[in-house]
Amino acid sequence: MDVSMLITGLTIFVLAVFVGFEIITKIPPTLHTPLMSGSNAISGITIVGALIAIGNGGVQMATVFGFIALVMATINVVGGFMVTNRMLEMFRRKKK
Repeated sequence: MDVSMLITGLTIFVLAVFVGFEIITKIPPTLHTPLMSGSNAISGITIVGALIAIGNGGVQMATVFGFIALVMATINVVGGFMVTNRMLEMFRRKKK
């Protein structure tokens, strides 16, 4: 692996962490739940990318990072659906 590729990858990673943190901290609590349910689609894309990284059979580190991404994205999707379900329960009529 070329050193310039490593530096480029690390730079993109650090910038993505910074931008993600800034975006998440600026979201008001009233918008958190609807945005959480919308982020399930993004986590689904992450799951597909992680499966591709795992199944690539290339570099061992890519497989490890792919597995970590798969676990974290799966947790995010399941949590997002649980929050969405809980939110929708508030709007259902109570049975007598």
